[in-house]
Amino acid sequence: MKIATAAYNMDFLDDWAAYEAKLERWVSDAAGEGADLLVFPEYGAMELATLAGRDVAMDLQGSIRAVSERVPEADALHAKLAERYGVHILAASAPVQTGEGLPVNRARFFAPGGAMAAIDKQIMTRFEREEWGVRGGDPLAVFDTALGRIGVLICYDSEFPLLARALSEAELLLVPSCTEALAGYWRVRIGSMARALEQQCIVAMSSTVDTSDWSYAVDTNCGAGGVFGPPDRGFPSTGVIAEGKLNAPGWTFAEVDLSAVAEVRRDGVVLNRTHWAEQSGRDGRAPVTLLK
Repeated sequence: MKIATAAYNMDFLDDWAAYEAKLERWVSDAAGEGADLLVFPEYGAMELATLAGRDVAMDLQGSIRAVSERVPEADALHAKLAERYGVHILAASAPVQTGEGLPVNRARFFAPGGAMAAIDKQIMTRFEREEWGVRGGDPLAVFDTALGRIGVLICYDSEFPLLARALSEAELLLVPSCTEALAGYWRVRIGSMARALEQQCIVAMSSTVDTSDWSYAVDTNCGAGGVFGPPDRGFPSTGVIAEGKLNAPGWTFAEVDLSAVAEVRRDGVVLNRTHWAEQSGRDGRAPVTLLK
């Protein structure tokens, strides 16, 4: 399959038609390059808050409400585009009010046949906890699709190996991210590459890029698209299948063959995924030994 992973710049939108036109342009560009799977980033949906005006977009809680209200319309648009262009789309995540108190950070995955699934972030960053008031959502899932078995770890979740282990049946992990600084981008990228190593799978990472002076939440963004694999038989020695230019908006494309995942899991130079269980019994807290 061909993966398109985004370095996505958010815009101040004049009206809904502007959002429709922008999203269709992105989808049609990727589909025109032969992409089967499109990966948009974490919190890329925050640009929907601008439809309620600058004052609302600048207000943390106001922007959450404004975006959450637009998610059903955005979902209908993504579903239509997935069908029209014959592609799978991981939509940019959004803060979503679920009626259960604090909002969740939710991405949605669309198949060209009309199926849709929601995926929630599990572990919140300090900003989400301390300022924004976003909580962890519903449990993770592996999606059995026409492209293969796919899981999603939203940004910070990629930095926790046990979450990826819960998705160990996935052949491909999608990591939509939103980071404001170079250090944040590299934390998520290093996490993504480590998860590819441990679970012997392919990981596709997307990012928000550019500045958004209309938002307190996503005002500064740093990142790039990238696709990574285990540095083992059938994959690049660096583990980097494709990487975009830092902070340059657009798609990064990668041709991948999931049979390579099956083969490296069966007969890799190392078998990290198979040997994972051997940590059990060795992973207790080690005693501190004085050594002079």
